[in-house]
Parts: sequence; C-alpha cells; structure tokens
Amino acid sequence: MLELHNVETFYGNIQALKSISMEIAQGEIVTLIGANGAGKSTTLMSISGIVPPRTGEIRFEGKPIQGLPPNAIVSMGISQVPEGRRIFPYLTVLENLDMGAFLRDDKPAIKSDLDYIFELFPILAERRHQAGGTLSGGEQQMLAISRALMARPRLLLLDEPSLGLAPLVVKRIFEIVKKINSENNTTVFLVEQNANLALKTAHRGYVMENGRIIMADAADKLMVNEDVRKAYLGI
Repeated sequence: MLELHNVETFYGNIQALKSISMEIAQGEIVTLIGANGAGKSTTLMSISGIVPPRTGEIRFEGKPIQGLPPNAIVSMGISQVPEGRRIFPYLTVLENLDMGAFLRDDKPAIKSDLDYIFELFPILAERRHQAGGTLSGGEQQMLAISRALMARPRLLLLDEPSLGLAPLVVKRIFEIVKKINSENNTTVFLVEQNANLALKTAHRGYVMENGRIIMADAADKLMVNEDVRKAYLGI
C-alpha cells in the first residue's frame, strides 16, 4: 500500500532522513520506533506532504505522492494524527470532527461515520458541544484520532499517541487502534516512543537511528532482539 524508496528529507541544510526505504501492506499495523530526534515524526510528515522529501520516492497504492500538497494526499486516503494532538481548541468537538470531513461531500456517509466515532468514544458524544480545548489530554487524543478518521482514511498515520497520557487512557486508545485496524481494515503506521507498547500492538516494526532505518522485522521478533531490548525496551 505504501512504499518509500531512498527518501531523504532536509530542514534547510540539516538532513533529517537519510535514504530510508520501507513498505507497508494493506491491513497491517506497522510501527516505527527510535529515540527522540531519530527522524520518526519527519518520516510521517514526509509521507503527509508537510515536509516534502528532497529526493527519493513515496508511492501510495502504486501512485507517486511526493511533492503533492497535503490536502491532495488526504483526499487520496492518508490521514495523520499529529504529535501533541493539535486539535482546534476553540471549536467544539462536533466542529473538530466536521473539519476532519472537510474534503468529503457524501453527507449520509459522514453522518454514519460520526455515529461510528461516538460508538468508539462515547465520551466525545457526551461532550460534542464542548470546546475542544476544555477536554482532558486523553479526550483530546481521542478527538484527534476521530478527526483523522472522519476523512475515512485507508492509511492512518499516528504520531506518539501515548504522549503525556495516563496508562489507563493509553491502554484504551491502543485497544481502539487495534479495533479500527481489524474492523475497518484500516492500515496503521504508528510512530511511538513507548517501544514496548508499539511492538505489542504492531504486526511489523522498523527501528530508526539518526535518520536511518537500521532494523526491520516482525514485531514479536523485535521484542526479543537483544539490541532492541537494551536500547528501547529498558531490559
């Protein structure tokens, strides 16, 4: 579904991604783990068109997308949940969700998707007329995920969904991620600092270090890899 070939991304003269290549098949949950500053978020932003790569190729369902504007990439079926949630704090929950469906014109299906969101996250249904900025951190993360889902993506990009949240909230959010993947066949690319949780959730994983992919394997095999255990799992 998604292929990256020798992608290199820069911030000015600083190279953040160094010839990275990876692929994600339809229906998978794939995680990208690594230390802070390794280039994980830049990888997602390169896919989304927010920080376009300088060289290399990104293909989604066989079509090159590098160089396309972010709205065109969303309309093709890729949605990103950014690090730090970044909801619209002065808009209500319902208005935030409407923004997620901004590029769509299939009103009956939008209503159906909204009902599905409220089934996934009943607390958002209760707070639908409440300003997004007044929600708790966990509720804002639920809203950020839901806003991305309202675009009806085939590929969902998640950037540090556990960041700053209580363990019980994190557990619930990752249960929902697996539910979205299994029920809707939504492919998930997960960037996550909590490597243990990420590898328990994903089918496969990539390990990034200093802008390079240094390892790739099935998630259960990475869980028992000695180098991964020492560097990222604290074992």
